[in-house]
Amino acid sequence: MIVLVLIDQVLGTGFLALIYSLAVLLPNLAVGARRLHDIGRTGWWELISFIPLIGGIILIVWCATDGHAQSNQWGPNPKAVQASGGAAVAY
Repeated sequence: MIVLVLIDQVLGTGFLALIYSLAVLLPNLAVGARRLHDIGRTGWWELISFIPLIGGIILIVWCATDGHAQSNQWGPNPKAVQASGGAAVAY
């Protein structure tokens, strides 16, 4: 993104960074929702970021916390890996 902004400034345009931002919007939302699912929250909590300052801080804290060790309603723990014997091993 930084490189594209610099290229846009050199060229005097603004569409390269905009195109990149639009291209990564949906994957970023998906990753954020998956991270919130790991800590047992619904993906709709991403909307808390619209609250100035406080919402962003809350999301950063939630994203930094460790996920639940066991499965939750959204699926198994992503850190658990299937071993060759079929048993889940948590890292």
